[in-house]
Amino acid sequence: MTLAATPTAAPPPATYAAVLGSRHVARLLAGTLTGRLPNGMVPVSLVLWITAAGGSLAFAGMLAALYGLASGLSQPVKGRLMDRYGQTRVSAPAVLVNSGCLLALTWIGASGHPAAVTAVVGVAGVFTPPLEAGLRALWPSVLTDPGQRRVVQALDTGSQGLLYIAGPLLASWLATTYEPDAALAVTAVLGLAGTVVVLTAAPSRTWRPAAPDSGAAGSGRLMNTALVLLFLALAGTGFTLGAMNVWAAGMATTHHQPLLSGVLPAAFSTGSFLGGLIYARRAWPGTTTTQLLATSALFLLGWLPLLAQPGPRTAIGLALLPGLFLTLVITCGFHTVDTLAPASRTTEAYAWLILAVGVGQAAGTALAGTLADHPQTLAALPAAGAATALLVLLLARPKLGPGRRPGRHRRPRPTPRSHSNSHTPEGDTPMAVRTAWKIVHSCGHEVTHDLSDRPADRRASFARWLAGRDCTDCWKAARDGDRAAKQEWLAARRAEEQAAAKAWTEQFDMPPLEGPERALEWGERSRYQLATAAYTALVTEGTWDEADWAVLEEKVRTVTRAGWWIDQREAEGTDLPELLDAAGEADRGTENPFR
Repeated sequence: MTLAATPTAAPPPATYAAVLGSRHVARLLAGTLTGRLPNGMVPVSLVLWITAAGGSLAFAGMLAALYGLASGLSQPVKGRLMDRYGQTRVSAPAVLVNSGCLLALTWIGASGHPAAVTAVVGVAGVFTPPLEAGLRALWPSVLTDPGQRRVVQALDTGSQGLLYIAGPLLASWLATTYEPDAALAVTAVLGLAGTVVVLTAAPSRTWRPAAPDSGAAGSGRLMNTALVLLFLALAGTGFTLGAMNVWAAGMATTHHQPLLSGVLPAAFSTGSFLGGLIYARRAWPGTTTTQLLATSALFLLGWLPLLAQPGPRTAIGLALLPGLFLTLVITCGFHTVDTLAPASRTTEAYAWLILAVGVGQAAGTALAGTLADHPQTLAALPAAGAATALLVLLLARPKLGPGRRPGRHRRPRPTPRSHSNSHTPEGDTPMAVRTAWKIVHSCGHEVTHDLSDRPADRRASFARWLAGRDCTDCWKAARDGDRAAKQEWLAARRAEEQAAAKAWTEQFDMPPLEGPERALEWGERSRYQLATAAYTALVTEGTWDEADWAVLEEKVRTVTRAGWWIDQREAEGTDLPELLDAAGEADRGTENPFR
């Protein structure tokens, strides 16, 4: 059996049970969803809070738009601060201010001075904790297997639909069963509790951003024309979401059924959640760009039946259709950001994407609020936002490129070297041993070091020397009780990696490694991680076909010295062909590795 026989070869299996059973995954997902419930509850809570006191729907829509706009505009700033100071020092004070402002609204009252209410809502939006961008930055350190990361990223995006199922329903139920003040108070408490769960998890406490790769071309610049057009298109998607919330409130008013303001968004989000589950189950054909265009077109088509203004029951069923494709649009958008943004600034780029969706959502909410007295126009606004997004993507397609995702750590080098003995399929550029090394120091922090000043065959040993020492920040800081938690977390991760390596070795009938007893398990882990990374980079995300990979896989079998694989454990997947060709006779086994 060969790796080429299966599309993805990264055991343990990338199933929902395996991913959610991995250490910290369920806690981070649950905590983030709980902490972000205010995103789904606040717009509905504000609309019901104002209208219950006799206020206008237009003013309520303006407040909901202000909250989303303030939250979105502050995302890049909070992302930059998080990159500098870590997650706890940014999200902890932010959630305290956010929850405090929501509780203050109940004290001011919906009939209070409009200027005071507007100011408090704006401050609450500015200090929304950046949990979504923070969670996406954590996944590479929590799950080392690329297949499992693909599943959890789809689950991450798809489960966000739960925010707009549980959020609006819970807000509507609290407001109608008790009072609108209760909806705001519970929103504040849930946001605070969820953020605490995330920030007290070891991955969040120990997370630090990677240092910028000074040797990569364009590594200091984030924005380019392609990213700007992508963000503009996703703002159109956000416009659809904002207009939908007000359209749902208008349907509730027209049909005298208050729960429709929560049920219609919940039906849409149910479709979004189901779409995420379907997307995560398998790898879909086509490039990232073609997938983004296709799902955006289907998203638009899903809104067209609602232009006929069906009755409440029919509208609830039809709202599922566009929701099925929302998760796919957003997930493909994040994957496109990975392609277009520099590796050292992807977290900030995520924040800009979130900002684009948030700004579009606020604009959709505000415009729909001003057109609340025109039901036909109100029903057309969601489709108009989806059509705008698709049009911008079609215009931007030449700049988005073919959509082949190089990955966060696989960027073009400014001066690649050519090796005549490396395995390079026709149409690919020659590959050179990298100069930027991501090193996990003994303190648990991951830092990118530029080793271009050292000979290529000396970089691996120097990287190992660096890995045996704390990073500069930790070297300067005093040791504290948190170190024990870091060590426990790293030990658990190491055990998971060993289990994955053993399963991979058995599944693909790899030959046993040779060397000292203490080096065998380490060598197995290194071989598994480098081989699966190479398959993902060269075949799944690259231009190689299965025949190319079959040749390289047989070369993998020939190298059985554990020390060789340990020496290459920091290499990128794209470097594997060159490294295997450079392996000496002492690194190859004496038994015939060909099956």
